[in-house]
Amino acid sequence: VQLQASGGGLVQAGGSLRLSCAASGRTFSSYDMGWFRQAPGKEREFVAAISWSGGTTRYADSLKDRFTISRDNAKNTVYLLMNSLKPEDTAVYYCAAGFRATPVIDEYRYWGRGTLVTVSS
Repeated sequence: VQLQASGGGLVQAGGSLRLSCAASGRTFSSYDMGWFRQAPGKEREFVAAISWSGGTTRYADSLKDRFTISRDNAKNTVYLLMNSLKPEDTAVYYCAAGFRATPVIDEYRYWGRGTLVTVSS
């Protein structure tokens, strides 16, 4: 499966963005999906994950009150809605596909190229 993240951009602190990750292939609904991010000079970190059915979601503890992950299997797309954005949310955001909705990076088999989110103060 090939993944393409989009929806990043420049936003002021307190604003919102919705990222999308479009997947190619007919097997999208078989995969659990995750969002990760990597800020400059930092390691890639877990943001959120969702099971293949959408019935289970997981979030980084520090983000669960502001971020929401969802998916539309009919559109082969997973979303990340980010509210009340802060400058520290600035990062490249990546989507990934795997067989477990987990925070563990190595559990994901396929990765998209990422989309840059910049939050200005």
